[in-house]
Amino acid sequence: MDKLKSITKGVIISYIITIALIMIFSFILVKTNIKEQNISTVIIVISSVSILIGTSISTIKLKKHGIINGIIISSIYMLILYVFSSILNHSFIINMNTIVMIFVGIILGIFGGIIGVNIKS
Repeated sequence: MDKLKSITKGVIISYIITIALIMIFSFILVKTNIKEQNISTVIIVISSVSILIGTSISTIKLKKHGIINGIIISSIYMLILYVFSSILNHSFIINMNTIVMIFVGIILGIFGGIIGVNIKS
């Protein structure tokens, strides 16, 4: 039960961080002249940072299986994000940005899980 609670906590924390960072980025976009071609890169960075922090925080109390929990949390995060954005865009297309985002997300989920289980609480 602790594992399911930890995974749910990790996904929720990741989304809270994502929403906060996207709101900050949206404010910056309105106030500056950032080119639209940079938006997808920033979204990938925001998602990656959110996954890293979310997996780290959620695996602190587990003390084992950080890699597996990181993969699970980042995969659930990416799946929800993909389905939600595909519904909003009316297209379920996998392009290069999608592949990069999934790959980077899973790698940072693994790192976050490793960091989390090694933090002394």
